[in-house]
Amino acid sequence: MTPSAAEDLELDFEIEEAPGKTYYMDNADQRIRGCVDGLEAVKQAAFKILNTERYQHIIYSWDYGIETMDLYGEPISYVCPELERRITDALTQNSRIREVADFEFESVKRGSLHVTFTIYTIYGMVQMEREVDI
Repeated sequence: MTPSAAEDLELDFEIEEAPGKTYYMDNADQRIRGCVDGLEAVKQAAFKILNTERYQHIIYSWDYGIETMDLYGEPISYVCPELERRITDALTQNSRIREVADFEFESVKRGSLHVTFTIYTIYGMVQMEREVDI
């Protein structure tokens, strides 16, 4: 039987955000050490997203990671705005990340582009950087 009115379909539950607690990757020692939560967990998630090539690993969904392989050989005038869009798209798939802004690009050496940007999360903001081969 179909409900007669929308009033019969009241929500009697609350939607809660899943905890962000995850293992801690110590990049300096290349070891897993304990757990992190909050802003540190988001920083680690962003690091992992930006270092995973999208569509290349079956273990990840097609929403995870960033596409950079097709930027090789493209002119800087194309790569800068495209990389800004791709970084923003990749990171905002995570519900804890609200906005990615303040992009700065620097060509450090031939064939390489250094990008710095700010990630605004539900826990605060964090500066990140990434170097991309072009």
